[in-house]
Amino acid sequence: MDDTTTTRDPQNTKGRILDAALNIFSHKGYHDTRLDEIVEESHTSKGAIYFHFPNKERLFIALVDQFADLLERRVTEAIQEETGMKRVSLALETVIATFGKYRRPAKILLVQAVGLGAIFEEKRNEVNDRFANLIAGYLQEAINLGDISPVDMEVVSYAWMGAIYNVIIRWVYTGEPAPQRILDALLPALLKSVGYGE
Repeated sequence: MDDTTTTRDPQNTKGRILDAALNIFSHKGYHDTRLDEIVEESHTSKGAIYFHFPNKERLFIALVDQFADLLERRVTEAIQEETGMKRVSLALETVIATFGKYRRPAKILLVQAVGLGAIFEEKRNEVNDRFANLIAGYLQEAINLGDISPVDMEVVSYAWMGAIYNVIIRWVYTGEPAPQRILDALLPALLKSVGYGE
């Protein structure tokens, strides 16, 4: 297939490749996906894929980054008018809602990246660190405003990440509990864990 679109509009081509990869990875899994299938679905060429991604592993990691960027952007947009624990609460709501809306990318991020080797574990840890640091920053702001008493933000932020991860991963696998149910039960539990609303 002709890949002249690579030279004309590389971002468009890259987007088509990522969309096709997301679709195929989410249906077939990482190991069973072949680059030829991504070429066919994206209407590009292997040359176009290799222009943007040196191998299938890097293409997969780009999807993880893309979803993490989307998640962070959604949170940042949602909380910009809020402060303190309202910001924390809205950030958690937004994370859960975003996972609910983008279940297929969530499945790739949370399920398929597990057990794929050191580079994937590094990427997963990097994403976890990124969001734990966001949580810690929001908690620090809430402490500074007097919304909550001081807590060990590092421990609490990773504990929250673990709670969110485990509930979301079960939902990604089984469809249960529903996102609204997760929100209704998990959000108050997390907020109470730092003494908010008591």
